Amino acid sequence: MSTKTIRVATDVGGTFTDLVCFETDTATGESRVITAKSDTTPPNFEQGVLNVLDKGGVDPSTVDFLAHGTTVVINALTERKGVKVGLITTEGFRDSLEIARGNRPDFFNLHYRKPEPFVPRYLRRELPGRMSYRGEEMRPLDLSALPAILADFRADGVEAVAVCFLHAYANPAHERAALDEIRRLWPEVAAVSSHQITREWREYERSSTAVLSAYVQPTAERYLTRLSDGLSAKGFAGNLFIMQSNCGVDSVESVSKIPITMVESGPASGFWGAAELGRLIGEPNVLALDIGGTTAKCSLIEDGRVRIMTDYWIERDKRSAGYPIMVPVVDLVEIGNGGGSIAWVDDFAKLHVGPQSAGAMPGPAAYGRGGTSATTTDANLWLGRINRDYFCGGSVVADMKAAEAALKAVGDRLGVSVTEAARGIIRIANNNMVNALKLVSLNRGHDPRDFTLVAFGGGGAMHAAALAAELGVAKVVIPAGASVFSAWGMMMSDLRRDFFVTHLADLKTGAAAEIEALYAETEKLALDQFATEGIAAGKVRFLRYGKFRYQNQEHTTEVLLEGPITDARLGAIETAFHEAYEREYTYRLAAPVELVGIHLVAAAEVGKLEMKARPPSGKPASAALKGRRSVDYALDGIQDAAIYDGDKLEPGMAFAGPAVVEDSGTTVVVHPGNRVEIDGYGNIHIRLKN
Repeated sequence: MSTKTIRVATDVGGTFTDLVCFETDTATGESRVITAKSDTTPPNFEQGVLNVLDKGGVDPSTVDFLAHGTTVVINALTERKGVKVGLITTEGFRDSLEIARGNRPDFFNLHYRKPEPFVPRYLRRELPGRMSYRGEEMRPLDLSALPAILADFRADGVEAVAVCFLHAYANPAHERAALDEIRRLWPEVAAVSSHQITREWREYERSSTAVLSAYVQPTAERYLTRLSDGLSAKGFAGNLFIMQSNCGVDSVESVSKIPITMVESGPASGFWGAAELGRLIGEPNVLALDIGGTTAKCSLIEDGRVRIMTDYWIERDKRSAGYPIMVPVVDLVEIGNGGGSIAWVDDFAKLHVGPQSAGAMPGPAAYGRGGTSATTTDANLWLGRINRDYFCGGSVVADMKAAEAALKAVGDRLGVSVTEAARGIIRIANNNMVNALKLVSLNRGHDPRDFTLVAFGGGGAMHAAALAAELGVAKVVIPAGASVFSAWGMMMSDLRRDFFVTHLADLKTGAAAEIEALYAETEKLALDQFATEGIAAGKVRFLRYGKFRYQNQEHTTEVLLEGPITDARLGAIETAFHEAYEREYTYRLAAPVELVGIHLVAAAEVGKLEMKARPPSGKPASAALKGRRSVDYALDGIQDAAIYDGDKLEPGMAFAGPAVVEDSGTTVVVHPGNRVEIDGYGNIHIRLKN
């Protein structure tokens, strides 16, 4: 009988599909780690997953646990590759989706147009019936017009139906009745109602969320079915879990019903991995940075907790209000700056990097696949930061002539040399990423100097030390297997669901019983859901948050609430809110505080990976030395840098910069004066000079 347990995680990114496999011998405790990368394969993303399993030499029939993160939902939304949707809403409210909000970002543009709704007006239909904001039925629901509405939808080629009634967050009875009737009359259509996704108020946001979930549901369901079938055909019979945007995993069955919950599944797993890594190495306060081929994403982790929010928007920028999605999503900032980000010069001779990307095909010019635009990768390669003789771990022969031509085109526009153009690209890219890190730290009332920068993704380690120096951060940690770290984070995730419920209550004597009852009711709902999936109540853990505001304000601040809610604790809860509010907004008010809603986290472990530290090997760092080469550090000048083989670094090894660490997936740039040490888990700790 085999004593081996094999856990696998796969992450589909915009450029590459990553794999991490942990093979653990339960008898001896010894483990073997396999990592692999292969090209992402749109539109058949599941093929990339099967390819990377083959490339890593992992036999699906031997896998016990497989976690999967994917960009299929966000791609379907941004590329408009979902299905035709019909919306059914409360009588008189069919135009809520189009009226949207008055938050015009391009404020002085007199020709500004709101984003086109995902459902045209002729496919937005109404039914009589009304709930009050307290959940009281003001007018019974009349379903007599529903058969004719569905007949019209069917004739028009609608493939998914969204239902969103006024105040369904307070009482979803009408939505449930309408959804049941839709499934009876038209069982093959994809259908979803707003209360299945969110129980928070805000009419437009709930409508948008229901519509976007319906829009991607058939696409996501087909993808998950193809993935499951493809794995089964190769003998996989283990547990398949899908990464969610809330840093937890969920079952395929649950995700298929509400696929919008995985809109940011890839970034979420990386940030959860950063939080778990922080716990392992004793660094609870982390600035997490993920630099991939297309984008850079960052998030702030305080006291080991990743912040989850529901104020999430797609396609929101300086010229568009975007579209809200009210689902639990890790609080992150994302910018179009990655290894494949294209450098360009505008009409005023100003250099920019991103947001356009060369992607996987044709990729950076140095890939030799026909790309002619200079990218961040080309600049790093030209400056010697990336080894031209070990490009992409030796799997690609660097086309230096193409890289030089692309960089020269940028330099000619600026009137500078190829080298100066490359330096400029790196500095602009770094500046863009520093600004993103400030948005999640300084702009939220946090001093980045109080945090450790954890950088991962294919490009994170190349830029991390320079970014930390700019922010005043004293320490950088590059995780072992940094290029596939998001996949690693999935294996550290729990089965998790976040419940947000709107409920207004003043923080005054007598309110505690009402608030405690709401938490108890929501906890029972969570336990009932887990029970249907065979998870015992004793395995479920709860974390309580409250969403508070000063009376008559619009927005809320979330506060962690530990233990039962009693009248005696209300004063301490109010004090915690004042402190959290002041940290974020720099002031507090002498005004009454009210609860606007609750946020309950329900989690259960499902084969979470346990890491064991190795003792120092006693070998000197020179045992991993590959050689030396000239590296251009931009602001630190050209230096003769020591080159280390990342695969040969062992716990306890230490050395100083200037240096470069290379492995098949990551290049770590260590600046002059930086001190490096390898910990028991194989992570690289870089301490910056004061």
